[in-house]
Amino acid sequence: MSDGPELTADDVQEILRLVDDSRFDEFELETPRFSIRFRRDRVEPAASEAPAPPARRRHKLVEVTSPMVGSVFHAPSPGAAPYVEIGSRVEPATQLCIIEVMKLMNAVTAGVSGIVVEVCVENAAPVQYGDVLFRIDADG
Repeated sequence: MSDGPELTADDVQEILRLVDDSRFDEFELETPRFSIRFRRDRVEPAASEAPAPPARRRHKLVEVTSPMVGSVFHAPSPGAAPYVEIGSRVEPATQLCIIEVMKLMNAVTAGVSGIVVEVCVENAAPVQYGDVLFRIDADG
């Protein structure tokens, strides 16, 4: 029996991507099973060096999380097209999915304008409060 959730290769890759995209120079993550510490040493270019090229657009990823415990459904009914897919353009009121709780269907909306870049849970999967359902590259 483990003291915490298993860390998959995808989890490690996502952590490294988030650290790489962040503006922070230090990162620390501790769980009951492991610790990750990261420190970025920034070297300022010498005066004689050419200036760095302009920074590329930073994505502002917004995580849409589950507002409740239940089962998530990506479409209004079995066999129907999903509300959104990766690459879908969304507005704050765009419905992303539904969460079923005791036979009651609750709509989950985007809350921001942008593009869906990740669907984080499978259709019909159980979710807990705060689980990340979608990641959206917000307009900004």
